[in-house]
Amino acid sequence: MSRRTMVYVLWLVSLAAVRALPRSYRDTEEKTSIGQRFSQLQESNFRAIATVMFAQYVQGGTQGRAMEMAEAVTGLAKRCAAAAGASPRCLQPLGRIFLDTICQEENLPGFADCCAQRDPERNDCFLSLKNSSGGFTSPFETPNAEATCKNHSQHRDPLTGQFIYEVSRRHPFLPAPTLLSAAARYEEMLNECCSPAEGPDPQECFQRQVPSVLRPVTEDALRQEHTCGILKKFGERTLKALKLAQISQKFPKADFLTATKLATDVSNMHRDCCRGDTLDCMRDREEILRYVCTNHNIISSRLRPCCQRPLLQRSECIINAAHDDKPPGLSPHVREFIEDKGTCERFAQDRDTHLARFLYEYSRRHPEFSAQMLLRIGEGYEELLEECCKAGAPDDGCHRGEEELKKHIYETESVMKTSCDIYKEKGDYYFQNELLLSFTKKMPQLTSAELIRLTKRMTEVGSKCCQLSQDKLLPCAEESLDLVLGEICRRHLTDPINPGVCHCCSSSYARRRPCMGQLEVDEQYVPLALTPGLFSFHEDLCTTEEEELQHKKQEMLISLIKYKPRITQAQLGAVTAAFAAMREQCCGAGPREACFAREGPELIKRSEELLSA
Repeated sequence: MSRRTMVYVLWLVSLAAVRALPRSYRDTEEKTSIGQRFSQLQESNFRAIATVMFAQYVQGGTQGRAMEMAEAVTGLAKRCAAAAGASPRCLQPLGRIFLDTICQEENLPGFADCCAQRDPERNDCFLSLKNSSGGFTSPFETPNAEATCKNHSQHRDPLTGQFIYEVSRRHPFLPAPTLLSAAARYEEMLNECCSPAEGPDPQECFQRQVPSVLRPVTEDALRQEHTCGILKKFGERTLKALKLAQISQKFPKADFLTATKLATDVSNMHRDCCRGDTLDCMRDREEILRYVCTNHNIISSRLRPCCQRPLLQRSECIINAAHDDKPPGLSPHVREFIEDKGTCERFAQDRDTHLARFLYEYSRRHPEFSAQMLLRIGEGYEELLEECCKAGAPDDGCHRGEEELKKHIYETESVMKTSCDIYKEKGDYYFQNELLLSFTKKMPQLTSAELIRLTKRMTEVGSKCCQLSQDKLLPCAEESLDLVLGEICRRHLTDPINPGVCHCCSSSYARRRPCMGQLEVDEQYVPLALTPGLFSFHEDLCTTEEEELQHKKQEMLISLIKYKPRITQAQLGAVTAAFAAMREQCCGAGPREACFAREGPELIKRSEELLSA
């Protein structure tokens, strides 16, 4: 059996197996046999998933310790499969056996307090120690090609096991299927790069392919962290509403009960995955896939090809599948939610169900809107009913809702169109500078590196989305920007930025993007003092490396705005022109360093005069 096939079989049978695993330590009545799991997984597959578990739970340990624990659990499973009554431990739930194995290890730092507790508190304690911050572990490095290819030709399984361990401990909240898919891609890369047909330079092949192997892991980790941030800050009600909007857009032929069931199941899956509960997360995902593929005929006609694929590929196929066509005869409007005389009564009797039905009906009619915009429309509808359904409200009070809705849609589409027009006119570099000007004023507390990185990601959104047709622009742009804003809000959560950002990150998930857009200069920020080191000019400004030069210019732009937050476009243009003239003068004559030492202070003096005008 090839390694790729083994990884697929591992995921296939492990998903079938985890259906019977304990749904966390809360369900004490549901106990499973480790021997049965071993028989279903087979030895190599069981060992691989045990490696994922130990790597995610004991991130600070070594690969050797994780492999030893995986071997110990695999050995127990093997004995239990051979004779179910070989040990009382054979009857214990698999999750408990994993934690017992960790707690029996000596000199594992940081786990003594957790191991002193009883389940379920012990499991919760272990989950609280999982750390996904970038500084906790070093980034995955491209392996040495010569040594790796030599080992690959002799010992294939240990190499893939090492990759699973390294990626799993760096991403302790990622579901196992994502990690095992990455392992399959890594194995394909090894086979290709280490092949004689690749040529004499396998290192170049590694350098080229490792990013593509890891990119889906990084992207999935970012989306997972983003979703968990929404759940943590705004709760299950908001997450369910978001998933209902997305599911209703994607599967407009599914009925309301099916759409709400899927939204609830997906939200529950994220709850377990965000806790880091690896076993529950896997089982939840498998149950959703099983339900979707069993009922694909009532959900979407586009699901059948996905459900015929190997199980490892189904989730990705379903996620990437195009939106289904709207059912024939679906009316373009939902006026019954405003004009029907029983609306206020239904709203009063079961607010959440009524609002969910409105969101479902509106979302399935508008795949051209972003999910965040649909949630804003839902919030606006709720506020409308609160106002027009209260005692003493005029009979036609709800009718103004349609005009408010049209106004919001127009404003949102105008913002995106204007942004894309600016991007198409200015291009990547100058568009990013516009964003730097805006966001440095809004969030001057961020470092230069943070501002450059975040605005670069926003610029990439423009590159990706502004070329799309109008019906795809909003979903692409706002949902991509939402990931960037989520990162800003997580940054604020760990290291507060300012009250304006706090308000936008806390008040409403759906209105986070327009809220951030309306922020202006942070009034509480104390501008930087003009110290000798704030602006320094040296001959490295004469570099011919365009990317390096642009980076230096952007750092100076940020420092300039932090020094003068209320700088006008005219002042900025004048200072920029003066800088460009100085650079041209000093880079065209020698000695350059002496020129910058002489002309730099003069530029600062002239700039002060320009900025104080």
